[in-house]
Amino acid sequence: MPSSPARGAVDVAPSLMANYGQVIEYIQDRLYLASYTHAPNAQTPFPYPTRQQTRSPTKRSSKAQQGPVSSSGPKNTPPVYFSVDKNLLYNAFHADFGPLHIGHLYRFAVQLHEILADPANEERGVVFWCMADARSRANAACILACYMVLIQSWPPHLALAPIAQMDPPCMPFRDAGYSQADYVLNIQDVVYGVWKAKEEGLCALKDFNLEEYEKFERVDMGDFNWLTPSFLAFASPQHALPTVDSIPASSSDYAKLPKSLSELQRSQGIPTPFKNVLSHFVSRNVGLVVRLNSELYSPSYFTALGIQHLDMIFDDGTCPPLQLVRKFINLAHEMIQVHKKGIAVHCKAGLGRTGCLIGAYLIYRHAFTANECIAFMRFMRPGMVVGPQQHWLHLNQHTFREWWHEDAMKDKLSMMMPATPTKSSSPNKRLVSNSQTYTPPNGSQKRHALGEISHNDHSPQGRSTSAAFNASKNDSSYTVHEDNLPAPTPGQPRKTSKIYGANSSAVRHRGSENVPLPDTEIVSMTRHTRGESESEEEFQLRMLARRSSRSPAARSPGGNKSDGKRRAVSCTTTTTTTFSESWLDDNMSDVENCKPEDQLVGAMSPTPKTPGREKSGKGESLGVGKTRGSPLRRSTESKVRKTSGRVGSVGNPTVAR
Repeated sequence: MPSSPARGAVDVAPSLMANYGQVIEYIQDRLYLASYTHAPNAQTPFPYPTRQQTRSPTKRSSKAQQGPVSSSGPKNTPPVYFSVDKNLLYNAFHADFGPLHIGHLYRFAVQLHEILADPANEERGVVFWCMADARSRANAACILACYMVLIQSWPPHLALAPIAQMDPPCMPFRDAGYSQADYVLNIQDVVYGVWKAKEEGLCALKDFNLEEYEKFERVDMGDFNWLTPSFLAFASPQHALPTVDSIPASSSDYAKLPKSLSELQRSQGIPTPFKNVLSHFVSRNVGLVVRLNSELYSPSYFTALGIQHLDMIFDDGTCPPLQLVRKFINLAHEMIQVHKKGIAVHCKAGLGRTGCLIGAYLIYRHAFTANECIAFMRFMRPGMVVGPQQHWLHLNQHTFREWWHEDAMKDKLSMMMPATPTKSSSPNKRLVSNSQTYTPPNGSQKRHALGEISHNDHSPQGRSTSAAFNASKNDSSYTVHEDNLPAPTPGQPRKTSKIYGANSSAVRHRGSENVPLPDTEIVSMTRHTRGESESEEEFQLRMLARRSSRSPAARSPGGNKSDGKRRAVSCTTTTTTTFSESWLDDNMSDVENCKPEDQLVGAMSPTPKTPGREKSGKGESLGVGKTRGSPLRRSTESKVRKTSGRVGSVGNPTVAR
C-alpha cells in the first residue's frame, strides 16, 4: 500500500511515480530538493506546485481573488537539474557513508552559485537532486542544510524544516569504526553543530583554503586538518631514523636537526609527510604538539623548531581518564588564551583518541553538546571519534561544562579581589584565665568564599593541576561511574598509503634491534587484582608465580592459595590499576613507557609495547591512571585497514576508487 505524501511535498502524478522519488520545495519557485530513481533530463516533466490564494482576515472584500492561482515565476520552462553524487564522493573507512566534509560543501556552493548566476537560468527553477537510495538522500539533504546555515545564514530550524517532510526520513550517520554502530548522529546534529561553530567563530568559509585542505588531508602529504582556528588534528608521523627518543641538546645529532623553516626546506633526510607537518606548524604558529600514541618519531624535531611537545599516551580504542582530560584542558586553555598559539593533537590515525580530547575542550569552552561536537569534528575531518568514545563524550559532557562554570566563577571572583593584596595583620590573641593563649577553632573564624569548590583550584594564566587531580580522585559528584562507560573497541580505522602501508621498509632502531613499525595497534587487556586481605609482598609473590608458570591453573583468578588465606578476588571485566601520588608528576612515564620490572602487567608479556627509558629534552610524559578493558570484547584477528586518500573531488589527483 503506497504511503501518503508528506505535508509540504509536491504531489507527483501516478503515471510518473515510477520515475520520481520526492520533490521538496526549499525556496519558493527557485530551489528544490529532489530524489529520483532515474537521472532526470530537460524533457522530464516537473510538477510545479499550485498554491491557494489565502484571504486576509481583516479584508473580506468581494474584490478579493478567489480560487487557485499560480505562484510568481515562470511555469512553462523546465527547471535546471544538478547533482553531486558522482563528483563529490565520501571515501568510507569501513561502513560509514557521511556526512560530507567542508571541502565538499565548498565545491557544492561554487557549483550552485554558478547555476544561479547564469543569466539563462534566471527565470528557471533549480533542482538539486540525488539518487533515491538512503545514503545519497541523507548526504544531499545534509549538505544543502549546511549550505543554508553556513553560507546563507539561515537559522538551523528553518534549514531543517523542509528536510522534516522527507518520506521516509533520512538515514542517520554512523561512525567509522569496525564495531557495532550503536551511537546515532542525524542531520539535525550536523546542522546544529555547524551552526554552533559558526556562532562561536570556529568555522567560516571566507577564510577556508580548499587547495590546502585537499592537499594536506592526504596521507602522503601529512594527513592533517584544522578543526578550529586553534586546534589541528593529524595522524602520527612515522620517522624512526635515527631514533624515536628525545635527542639531548648537547649531542651531535641534535645539531643536525633543522632549527628554522629554511633549514627544514633544505633537509633531505625527513620524509615528505613529516616535512609538510613541521613546515606547516611553524608557518601557522602552532605552539604545542600533544602525542596520544606510542612513539613513532623523535619529539626533538618539534622542540628544535621551538614547538613544545607533550606525551599524554593512552591505549588505542580506549577513552582517556578524566585526570588526563583536565590536564589537557588546562594546557590548551593557557596556550590559546595566554600564548595565542595553536595546538596540534595526534594519535595513530588522528581520529579516535584525538577526537576525545579536542571534543572535550570544545564542550568545555564553547558549550557544544556531545552530538553537535562529534558531528562538527566529522564535518571538518571525517572519521573523528570512534565507537565507545562517542558514548564517553556523551556521558561526560556535563562534567566538562561544570568545569567551565567553576573556572569562570573563580576567574570572576579573582578579578573582584584587590590587585595588590595587603599584608594581613596578626589576629588579636585573647588570654584565658590561666594566661594561656586562646586559639579560635581551625585557626581562623573567617570562612573562605567557595571553599566547597577547592578541588578545581587554578587560574587561566598559571593553572596548577596537581591539587585539582588529588581532589578530583575522590570527588564523584559529577563523574560517571566506570561501570557505565563502554568497553574499548577492538580496532580503529586507519588511512594508509604506500609510504605508511604494510610494505613500508621503515624500521625502528633501538640499540642493536630492528623492530618493524606497526601498521596498527591492537589493544590487549590483562586483569590483576589484589585481594583485600593480601599484603603487597604476597601480591608480588603471586605475580612471580604467575610469571613462572603459563599453565591455565597458574592463571586462575585464585592464584596461589597455599598460604591458606582467603582472598576476595574481583571477577568483573573491568580492570582498574591504581597508581601512587607520584603519578601526578608531569615527568612520570606512562603505562606504555614504563620498564618491565616496574610494571606487573608488562611483566606478563615477553616485551613491552614501548621499551622504557628516561625522558630528556623538552618532551614530557603524562601517565594514565585507569586502563579499562573487556576480555569478552577482545579480538585476535588482524584488522583490514582501508586504503583511502579521503579527497572527495573528481578533479583532484587522488580520486576515490
